Amino acid sequence: MPTLILVRHGRSTANTGGVLAGRTPGVTLDERGTAQAAALPARLADVPLAAAVTSPLLRCRETLAPLLAARPELPLHTDERISECDYGDWSGRKLTELAGEPLWEVVQRHPSAAAFPGGESLRAVQTRAVDAAREWNERVEREHGADAAYLMCTHGDVIKALVADALGLHLDQFQRITADPCSVTAIRYTRLRPFLLRLGDTGDLAALAPRPAAPAGEGGEGADAAVGGGAGAP
Repeated sequence: MPTLILVRHGRSTANTGGVLAGRTPGVTLDERGTAQAAALPARLADVPLAAAVTSPLLRCRETLAPLLAARPELPLHTDERISECDYGDWSGRKLTELAGEPLWEVVQRHPSAAAFPGGESLRAVQTRAVDAAREWNERVEREHGADAAYLMCTHGDVIKALVADALGLHLDQFQRITADPCSVTAIRYTRLRPFLLRLGDTGDLAALAPRPAAPAGEGGEGADAAVGGGAGAP
C-alpha cells in the first residue's frame, strides 16, 4: 500500500498569537510560516508524489502553494475529513485562557472523552481522519500502484490522531505526540500493519535543543500538550 506523507501547515498568525484557531476563517501563515512553506519543495525534491490532498483551510492551501508551483503536474484534492478539529466555542480564544477551563484537563489526560462545546469530539476527529487515510490509500494504490507516495497537508491534532492509529495507541495517548508547523510525518501502510517512517521531521535539528519551559497550552517539557498543535520551536 502507499506511503502517506503528512505535512502540518506552516506557522500561522494564530500559532504566534497563542490563539486556538480551529476553523476560524482568514487565519494565514505568518512570516516564518511563509518561509517554511517556501522551503517545502526542496525538502521533498527527491520524493515522487502521486497526489496532494489538503484540508480546505487557508493556512494549509498557503503551505502547499510553493510545492504546487514547483510541480504544476501534481494533482490537488481537497478533503473536508482532514480539516482542523471543530473546537466550537473554544475557537478564537487564547490558549492561556482555555487552560483554566475544566475541560482542559480532560483534553490533556482523557482526550477520548473530550467533546468541545458547540464543536466535535476528538474521537470524531480521529475517526474521520483515519477513514480519509484508508480511502486515499486505496485510491492511490489503485491509480498509481502499491509503491506510490502521496501527501496530505493538514493540522496538528489530525496528524497526532493518525500517528496514534498507525502505532496502535489509544487516543488517550495522542497528546504525547508532537507535530511542529511544516513538519513532515510519514507512514508506510502495508496489508497487515503501518510503519511510522518519520515523525515531526522539520529538517532542522535545532528544534531538538533544550528550550525554556512553555506556558500552559504551548507544549514543552513539563507543560501541557499543545492543543491545536502549537507554534513549534522558537
